[in-house]
Amino acid sequence: MPPPADIVKVAIEWPGAFPKLMEIDQKKPLSAIIKEICEGWNLPNPETFALQNADSTNFYITEKNRNNIKNGSILRLTTSAAQMAQQLHERIQSSSMDMKLDALKDLANSSRDITFAQEFINLDGISLLTQMVESGTDFGDLLSFTLTAFVELMDHGIVSWDSFSVAFIKKIASYVCKSAMDTAVLQRSLAILESMVLNSQDLYQKVAQEITIGQLIPHLQGTDQDIQTYTIAVINALFLKAPEEKRQFDEDNVSILDCPLTEMAHILAQKQLRSIILSNVIRSNKPINDEMAHQLYVLQVLTFNLLEDRMMTKMDPQDQAQRDIIFELRRIAFDVECESNNSGSIEKRKSMYTRDYKKLGFINHVNPAVDFTQIPPGMLALDNMLYFARHHQDAYIRIVLENSSREDKHECPFGRSSIELTKMLCEILKVGELPNENCHDFHPMFFTHDRSFEEFFCICIQLLNKTWKEMRATSEDFNKVMQVVKEQITRALTIKPNSLDQFKSRLQNLSYTEILKLRQSERMNQEDFQSRPILELREKIQPEIMELIKQQRLNRLCEGTCFRKISSRRRQDKFWYCRLSPNHKVLHYGDLEESPQGEVPHDSLQDKLPVADIKAVVTGKDCPHMKEKGALKQNKEVLELSFSVLYESDEYLNFIAPDKHEYCVWTDGLNALLGKEMTSEFTRSDMDTLLNMEMKLRLLDLENIQIPEVPPPIPKEPSNYDFVYDCN
Repeated sequence: MPPPADIVKVAIEWPGAFPKLMEIDQKKPLSAIIKEICEGWNLPNPETFALQNADSTNFYITEKNRNNIKNGSILRLTTSAAQMAQQLHERIQSSSMDMKLDALKDLANSSRDITFAQEFINLDGISLLTQMVESGTDFGDLLSFTLTAFVELMDHGIVSWDSFSVAFIKKIASYVCKSAMDTAVLQRSLAILESMVLNSQDLYQKVAQEITIGQLIPHLQGTDQDIQTYTIAVINALFLKAPEEKRQFDEDNVSILDCPLTEMAHILAQKQLRSIILSNVIRSNKPINDEMAHQLYVLQVLTFNLLEDRMMTKMDPQDQAQRDIIFELRRIAFDVECESNNSGSIEKRKSMYTRDYKKLGFINHVNPAVDFTQIPPGMLALDNMLYFARHHQDAYIRIVLENSSREDKHECPFGRSSIELTKMLCEILKVGELPNENCHDFHPMFFTHDRSFEEFFCICIQLLNKTWKEMRATSEDFNKVMQVVKEQITRALTIKPNSLDQFKSRLQNLSYTEILKLRQSERMNQEDFQSRPILELREKIQPEIMELIKQQRLNRLCEGTCFRKISSRRRQDKFWYCRLSPNHKVLHYGDLEESPQGEVPHDSLQDKLPVADIKAVVTGKDCPHMKEKGALKQNKEVLELSFSVLYESDEYLNFIAPDKHEYCVWTDGLNALLGKEMTSEFTRSDMDTLLNMEMKLRLLDLENIQIPEVPPPIPKEPSNYDFVYDCN
């Protein structure tokens, strides 16, 4: 007869004693169980003891998490969290350096447990740690473990970041600004500064007064990738919080506080941040890890977002300075100087301007400024055109003159093309959108030039002109040409070229003819059967295919997925894993020290959730962790990857999927477990693919074509190459 569901069999350890096997009744209060264990070992004062997981986490067992105990668990009887917090609070103030160091090591390790952290914080432990840092008497390992404990305690989100003094901020900033500093201390200090900036506008201003970009850049020139990652993370945080309004500043001695977004970007360019990252990070001998890739992606996004202001600025047709840019485009293209007011009649000059503006490809030949009132791309398109005309003058003149000599219907309008292309490039690079918390999609080529977006445009506008000629397009084909160009650009970007020259070479291989071949190949693989008998057959076998997809989703849940924990500050070492039991009755999950290689066994996942207890699966804005985190609510991509499992009355398990595919797999699988319909876009895609494949197999079967169970053997290499084919 199986044991009752409320009884779990565990082993209890106590230092110096033989482990005790016992049955725990989950209905009994935890205090009563601890009292019973203490009596068995004749230990007085059971209220000063607690149970811990005897694994790498050493987390305390509480009434809230006790249901995670499973049969075969090994627990440890230990000092209670309150008692441990009191002891460590006293020990870290010891006059003995050795005792103090040991206490700080224990504190740094114990602070990962929220139960202990709450007790230590209740003793005003955070204030004690900040006082120790402010005193400046601790160095080396003492300081390192102090900062580690501080970071772990703050990561639980119990204490507000707004509560710290200027003296503490100055001290942390000083560790970052020193040229020679212990690696562990520097890493923790950078992490603290990042969290301060991200979590408080007031702290951003205080931090920004203490550090300059010039003081951060030397940390990028070292060889420690973790330090480089944290340094870029701090720069990204400062970028995110930089004010948008314009202020005056002194470039020689500027604090970040004085830098609005665009001026901060100017300073980053002055300090050669891009070239330092390119040579010391992207092109270093070390492979780029996921966290570094994410920070580079964030920096790339924030840099391109500087273009948003120009992208959303309409041109003022009455602004002479802006109109002068259009005159400059005309002057460079046709090698003419602006005529004086006395040169010819007004009508004659208007006629010349209209003729030249038509050759330049503007929609409005009389007043081309009107073309730039559309947002996006606004003034950004005009900026790109001027850059192209000045820095690639020969190519610019060739394109304009080449098209002005064609028939009207066959000319590729440079002005209109540039405006639409700029808008397209902004869409491809998602200019104006916040970074995605789980994305690592940075492009090395954008770090190879200080004006990478403008150079990107210059390559693409020449591609557009080339494709226009290859398609022998007319003005009616404009939208078709733009679609082909977009496909050429996106296909070229998928290989992530290391340089703009590589990108240009890739585009050379993606001619219009090649795009047609790729489209034809893809179309052949996606044949659509529209006859009535086939449609009826598709409908008949659809439930069978849906069951197959359901089983695949559940099998993937059984394999499990590693999820990254997203807190107020991104952490490299925070992962958790979740997988479904083989009998589809329990979700096993638990924290990991590092990202796993392959599957994680059920036994190593300390927590579990019975599927029968799941009440609902919610996604996007309905998720509890999306409601709690105001900053994340603004991020569309994070919202699209978020889902939560609700169970009991107010309990929930929160997920942020690593990508869209995993999101669809998990939401489909969880809905299948609950007997609900699978509605994700991947389910529809898989359904179409499998249905088409099944239809093709059945049609082959109708033609009596035998399909072998196993693939045919690979032909052996001939031993004698001395042969000739007789054509007769």
